[in-house]
Amino acid sequence: MTHSKLLLHICCAPDATIPWPELIGEGYDAIGYFYGGNIHPREEYEKRAEAVKILSDNIGAPVHIADVPAADWIAAVHGFENEPEGGARCAKCFRLQLDTAATYAAANGFTHLSTTLTISPHKNIVLINETGAESAKNHGLIWVARIWRKNNGFKRSVDASRAMGLYRQNYCGCIFSIRVPREVDANDDQ
Repeated sequence: MTHSKLLLHICCAPDATIPWPELIGEGYDAIGYFYGGNIHPREEYEKRAEAVKILSDNIGAPVHIADVPAADWIAAVHGFENEPEGGARCAKCFRLQLDTAATYAAANGFTHLSTTLTISPHKNIVLINETGAESAKNHGLIWVARIWRKNNGFKRSVDASRAMGLYRQNYCGCIFSIRVPREVDANDDQ
């Protein structure tokens, strides 16, 4: 028995390996939504979209791969190109991704919205959940707030994505983050 129709905003397949099945296990009719307009270069977007499709097949849940023009993302972060990773540019990026997902959800009969973004130890979970809640409310949706990195969520996602052979990236995806790829600590659970 399902609670409600939930759209899960997916930033990348590895980060969805834990949230997506858990939401389904909670009874949500959880459908994936891969935004991707922030992913550069195009070849990187294609690798990540393919990995999301593979995960969708593994889980047995549908996914919508949004082919959002990169120009929309570039316009949204214009003037913030030199911000540090985790700064104001990221806040603009989260807003665009979650607003775009909320628009899609509202137009397609979803009642709930959530995101995989909070599994990363490098992302501001308070900002993400506040932004998601506002985007959901503005579109008549219920925000399902989660902190997926709790209970070793990030480490479990690393292990699960490796077990499935999913493509794992070493930067968030935006052209500006390519400059400074981060090392990822699979034990970071903060």
